[in-house]
Amino acid sequence: MVSLMFLSSASPLCSSPSKITKASLDFDMKKLGGSTKLVRNVNLEKLKNNYLFPEINRRELEHIEKHPNVQLISLGTGDTTKPIPEQITSHMSNFAHGLSTVEGYRGYGLEQGNKTLRKAIAETFYRDLHVKSNEVFVSDGAQSDISRLQLLLGSNVTIAVQDPTFPAYIDSSVIMGQTGHFHETTKKYQNVVYMPCGPKNSFFPDLAMTPRTDVIFFCSPNNPTGYVASRKQLHQLVDFAKRNGSIIIFDSAYAAFIEDDSPRSIYEIPGAREVAIEVSSFSKFAGFTGVRLGWTIIPDELLYSNGFPIINDFHRIVTTSFNGASNIAQAGGLACLSSSGLKEIQSVNNYYKENRKILMDTLVSLGLKVYGGVNAPYLWVHFKGSKSWDVFAEILENTHIITVPGSGFGPGGEEYLRISGFGRRDDIVEASKRLQNFFNTRTKHFTYLSSSSNTN
Repeated sequence: MVSLMFLSSASPLCSSPSKITKASLDFDMKKLGGSTKLVRNVNLEKLKNNYLFPEINRRELEHIEKHPNVQLISLGTGDTTKPIPEQITSHMSNFAHGLSTVEGYRGYGLEQGNKTLRKAIAETFYRDLHVKSNEVFVSDGAQSDISRLQLLLGSNVTIAVQDPTFPAYIDSSVIMGQTGHFHETTKKYQNVVYMPCGPKNSFFPDLAMTPRTDVIFFCSPNNPTGYVASRKQLHQLVDFAKRNGSIIIFDSAYAAFIEDDSPRSIYEIPGAREVAIEVSSFSKFAGFTGVRLGWTIIPDELLYSNGFPIINDFHRIVTTSFNGASNIAQAGGLACLSSSGLKEIQSVNNYYKENRKILMDTLVSLGLKVYGGVNAPYLWVHFKGSKSWDVFAEILENTHIITVPGSGFGPGGEEYLRISGFGRRDDIVEASKRLQNFFNTRTKHFTYLSSSSNTN
């Protein structure tokens, strides 16, 4: 018999949280007790290694144990750091306090989200784009919605992804049984179409060379490359999907960082309502990474091959698998979308944009080839001829800075690092100084740049 014990943070066994966390991350195939007769999900067995970000966390913890007295700086995972504006948190606090009163108490809400918030999302982000409030499904974040969309799609679909790409698209596809096995030589899963998106094709796939798939995952501004697709390119993508009878799952989580006239929504493109689902989030836009709030748009015009509305099935998925986003988080979302809330949030986003400029100026001054960092919070830095995990390790060891290895986003990410502008300003400035000191002595310490590899 196997029993499970859950420890609170007050437990004496949790006096060293980092060690407990590291132990859980280190768990591999060790037997903790007797086995059941349950056979492991064969699709989970296909997954290659750990999910990217927990693996980075594991290496971070190892580094802290090795260097307990250093100040570690993270330019890695895309977690926001600047406090949420008080006007927004006060609204959430007041709502939470109201739950202790007869007048203010609220229990279950609609699984699809607060009607007022759904309307506000449609009017704020999709004005003049014909998105109706009933097409908005409020959630606990874009990544959760990706998994719910996978439930909608099922296992008998073919998928295409940008390469490099956000790993949740592929990992969730593997778990659903949409893929074959992982090939060590190619670093790709069978039955997945990887669309190369790099400097040679302006980070947009060659659609003439892309075979038809049922589903196309597409992120713009892109995570990890920081590239935003142009209006012309998205026209090509929508036309491609219409010709092939495919559905685009368009991730616009970083749209708030677009500064030019590039499309912030796929629905700015004529015909997109017939072929596209859009997923987005308050996480980066409003600093809600810990609050958890997002949304998905499914237009009424989006139909299966038999003419059945896809929105009807997603409604069933949501009402079956989800009891709705926290009503406190939704109160915060409404505060974000007020005129004063939007102004406060823009100030926070401007702070991150300045961070990315500081990092961009530093890296370019060192002769490194840097992409992205204009309409997105991420810099995509090229280290020609290198292995990205090796570069990650060498920078961590010599500067005590966490980055993200590009190969974690797919084979197209090899030789690259993703660097984030979501840090605190003092950390960004300090990291810039450390990187300058490190790369200025690169011929001695950094073998990958010892022969001027800072051009494509």
